Amino acid sequence: MSDFAPIEFIVPGEPQGKGRPRIGRVGAHARMFTPQKTVAYEGLVALAAQTAMQGRELITGPVLIELRILHGMPQSMSKKRRAMALAGELACTKKPDADNVLKAVCDACNGVVWKDDVQATDGIFRRRWSETPGVHVRIVPLRGMQQ
Repeated sequence: MSDFAPIEFIVPGEPQGKGRPRIGRVGAHARMFTPQKTVAYEGLVALAAQTAMQGRELITGPVLIELRILHGMPQSMSKKRRAMALAGELACTKKPDADNVLKAVCDACNGVVWKDDVQATDGIFRRRWSETPGVHVRIVPLRGMQQ
């Protein structure tokens, strides 16, 4: 496989954003921790990314990351609005924010796809409604750019 071949994978299920760190007490000391829901989602992303890498070396240069964030439609959505949503005529403004989904995906790819998420220098995202929720990820190593 070429060093410049894109990596593509799908993270199944409802998209989740990176949760804010929480503060817990351990005896008399406070400590920060990542919420369990975020840890589980990042593990799912890392597993999908690792499968897509197929033993390939970590990417060392800058990359473009493309996300297609597909949100499931609420049960309460009418048939008319559902049809509009699937046709792309109804904007998806459901939580989580796209930047929080991007952060969760980038952090999960550290040490799996690339050395560190600072390598993600360019990005594109789209949020849409879908019958099948998930996040489609495409990571493209950028040629001709130096670190």
